[in-house]
Amino acid sequence: MSDMELIIEDTPVEEKAEAKDESSLAYEQMKEQATEDDDAPLGTLTLRQIVGGDHLLVLVRHHVWLILLIMLLTTVYVGFRYQCQKDVIEISDLEKVLTDAKYKALASSSNLTELCRQSNVLQVLRENKDSLLKISDQPPYIINVPED
Repeated sequence: MSDMELIIEDTPVEEKAEAKDESSLAYEQMKEQATEDDDAPLGTLTLRQIVGGDHLLVLVRHHVWLILLIMLLTTVYVGFRYQCQKDVIEISDLEKVLTDAKYKALASSSNLTELCRQSNVLQVLRENKDSLLKISDQPPYIINVPED
């Protein structure tokens, strides 16, 4: 039982009727003042409400899901940006490695081509005192084999 009901039961009948009238009047006044859309008009906004944070609390309470959604999207955006920057740096490093590998392949290919020239091969053979191989004095000729 509430305190108001205890007071009403302990008092005489006449006072009970007056207390009921007063309580119903107070209840009606509270009902008029408190509505579901209890937003105070902008004209009644006081400095104390602003400094005390009442206005901000009401604003946050009404838009909590929007604020959480914005925070989530911001976190995802920042995370994707960092991942993208990381990927760009990795691509740049891999392009440098690829360029270096191309230059090395080109240099080794040119060295191999130089070593395989006929003049270089003959020079190496002369230095090693290998007299079995010489440049031919006669031009090459074609041997025709008849088909059976």
